[in-house]
Amino acid sequence: MSLTDELGTYLGSANTRAQLWAALAEHCYLALLPILFGVVLAVGAGWLGQAWPPARGTLAVVANLVYTIPSLALFVVIPGVIGTTILDSINVVVALSLYTAALLVRPMLDALAAVPQAVTASATAMGYRPARRYFGVELPLAVPVIAAGVRVAAVSNISLVSVGALIGVGGLGRLFTDGFQREYYAPIVVGVVLTLLLALVVDLLLVLLRRVLTPWQRPTPTSRTDAEVAA
Repeated sequence: MSLTDELGTYLGSANTRAQLWAALAEHCYLALLPILFGVVLAVGAGWLGQAWPPARGTLAVVANLVYTIPSLALFVVIPGVIGTTILDSINVVVALSLYTAALLVRPMLDALAAVPQAVTASATAMGYRPARRYFGVELPLAVPVIAAGVRVAAVSNISLVSVGALIGVGGLGRLFTDGFQREYYAPIVVGVVLTLLLALVVDLLLVLLRRVLTPWQRPTPTSRTDAEVAA
């Protein structure tokens, strides 16, 4: 049977399509929820780095060390740390939240350090307290750099979720393990295509979100030249 026939047979089943939707929904949950948690952790790390500059180096080193831990090892270790079972999906969420935060900490610190001193000094002179200045001035100016890091983290998470299938929790990753175990290529191909499409859609949504959050970076209509006015 050719691959095309395999795909037709595989996707022709209503039960299979229902399972694909369920796997896709689980994949979105496991990949996207950690982005939210990771951003919150990174924002907190940025606040600490701004409030206490000597901590910036330590935060960057810790983030690099966390990201070097193999994902499968982290999936297995976390249940023993937080008291969950090995098959609990929260293990993947926690692990990917840590990875997301680790990816975002350095860009966050660099972006905040790049905010012009004149801007922060002006905000302070206008009566902005440290917390209000951080969330109202410094953090918004760092959004373009942070958004680029979030896009990388999102694509990375969508890929890493599949590794969770090796411990029984992995969204679309289960299609890969199922296909390899049965030497059946249809679910593998479908899993790859759906993973790529999900990554593309999420990336496009993050680009749109960045544009919404950074209205000052939108191109403005150019004024007409003197020749156009005369014409």
